[in-house]
Amino acid sequence: MTHRLPIAAIDLSRPIYHGPHRPLIHTLDDDSLLKIFTLYRPLILDESEADNDQFLDGGEWNREWWWFTLAHVCRRWRHLVFESASHLRLSLVCARGTPVADMLAHSPPLPLIIDHLDQHNDITEADEQGIALALQHRDRVRRIRLMKPVPILQKYVMTLDGDFPILEYLSIIHERYARPSIEHNMRLNLPETFRAPNLRNLVLMSFAIPIGSPLLASMGNLVTLSLNSIPPSAYFHPNDLLQRLSLMPQLEILGILFNSHFPSRDIERQLFRTPMVSRATLPNLRWFGFQGASAYLEALLPCVTMPLLERLQVMFFNQLTYPIPHLQQFTSTAENLRLNTATLTFLLDHLTMVAYPHKGARMFTLVVAIGGRHLDWQVVSTAQILQTLKTVFFEVEHLTLEYKRHLISLEWNNEADRAQWRELLGTFDNVKTLLVDHELIEQVSRSLHPLASDGESPTDLLPKLQELSYPARSPENAFTPFVDARRKADRPVTVIHPPTE
Repeated sequence: MTHRLPIAAIDLSRPIYHGPHRPLIHTLDDDSLLKIFTLYRPLILDESEADNDQFLDGGEWNREWWWFTLAHVCRRWRHLVFESASHLRLSLVCARGTPVADMLAHSPPLPLIIDHLDQHNDITEADEQGIALALQHRDRVRRIRLMKPVPILQKYVMTLDGDFPILEYLSIIHERYARPSIEHNMRLNLPETFRAPNLRNLVLMSFAIPIGSPLLASMGNLVTLSLNSIPPSAYFHPNDLLQRLSLMPQLEILGILFNSHFPSRDIERQLFRTPMVSRATLPNLRWFGFQGASAYLEALLPCVTMPLLERLQVMFFNQLTYPIPHLQQFTSTAENLRLNTATLTFLLDHLTMVAYPHKGARMFTLVVAIGGRHLDWQVVSTAQILQTLKTVFFEVEHLTLEYKRHLISLEWNNEADRAQWRELLGTFDNVKTLLVDHELIEQVSRSLHPLASDGESPTDLLPKLQELSYPARSPENAFTPFVDARRKADRPVTVIHPPTE
């Protein structure tokens, strides 16, 4: 539900229905009506329709206005709704454009939800005042979700200086499209007096909170812990992280994403000097995300157990090499990491490999992101990692190669050589369908065409390929040598030209 009725207008004197006959629903007793109301309450987070961002953000909070419709039917329904406020988990939503002062003055003292996740909209002075006013009611604030520029966030973070007894969800992140030069200098921190004993979900970006902070020590009931863009001043050793995680057995989502300014060599030296002695078991963890140096992740993985893991997200900064034997062992033995469809996307400053459990899935199973600006470097790095994780990516049946580097399409090293592409594609022995973007047609077709002079067979790469798709506006004969060679080898490939936007 997106239409928001003014909360001050909820004082009804007449029912909406004015017909001559009493509807049958009005003959139901209060208990039966209450059961119907409970069923009417929408899911705030519906996993069947959520994508990765919605899942981490906690769902569609605007659905918390659901009870307005019921309260406007008649006086009896309104009284029943408010009498059962706790059972129905009623809340008042403070979002963009909400007249918070009027809402608080004319409404029952229901729990408050502060929701300002609309990063594409400038915040008004009235909205800023509304957020500040809502935060004064600490004992009523149930959820907080803010995505605003850092100067605005700093004002509100400073007001979190007391007890929030019913706070369940706290997400404070700066706008995702801030300039990197600004983002790397951002520092936020929660007041030492902040207390939220019932907090279940904590998502923070650019916060300098030491992992051993008493603040985190009081959050043993967390289900979600996501610390993004951790600044250098808040860096912590894997031992310290494991000690804290061992006290959070209910965690289902864990994200540890370091800022890119951590020197990899310094981390490797520190890990060499300080042996790993801590261990942690996370029996309920389903989603783990990490960003940082591969050496840190390699030290961490052998010491943590995640038997129910369904989604793994790994982002490495630009490195010369990627020694990841523990990641290979971890992914190979994770029973719930199912891969069927994968997309490799070449971007301006990194590449992402996103794998899904089946075609059409909205939630990923595995993400591997690699830092690096030049396309030839991206292909080489990807091939290295894919060769290490070959047993995992062998399951992939549907592969897409996307190109999103258009601002530097004329760059001199915007092309990888044939051998590099063949090493990358050599990982996908089980792929049955391949979709290639227009900008990659020339490079990929050249790599797939077998060279008899080098003793290459047309089935060396993608031996199970059945369907090849690329835009019709591309050269029609780009893959002809490859397709002809496969037909002669009795491994025919069907060529499809999907419609372009």
